[in-house]
Amino acid sequence: MPDARYAIAAVLVTAAVTWALRALPFAALVPLRESGTVQYLAARMPAGVMVILVLYCLRDLPRAGASALAPTAAVAVTVGLHLWRRNALLSILGGTAVHVVLASTVFAS
Repeated sequence: MPDARYAIAAVLVTAAVTWALRALPFAALVPLRESGTVQYLAARMPAGVMVILVLYCLRDLPRAGASALAPTAAVAVTVGLHLWRRNALLSILGGTAVHVVLASTVFAS
């Protein structure tokens, strides 16, 4: 069993490393906020990320048949809600609700 000084030193070193790792991102934000590249990416990446996520989620979707109707309707509702209200949370929840209802009731297999 280690003595008390060793245990205290281990706890202090662990606390210092944990604090430093949590503070590092905030210290790195200051120069990044002034960067032109980061500002460009901040303006353009959200749309790009959403396109990649949609393509990833729909990549295994059958192109025809009844099994494609629930996800297709959900995507259409999501896009429609977002264009209408410009609220990401509403769009995601609405599209998810439509998909769950259609997949579990109308197109249940």
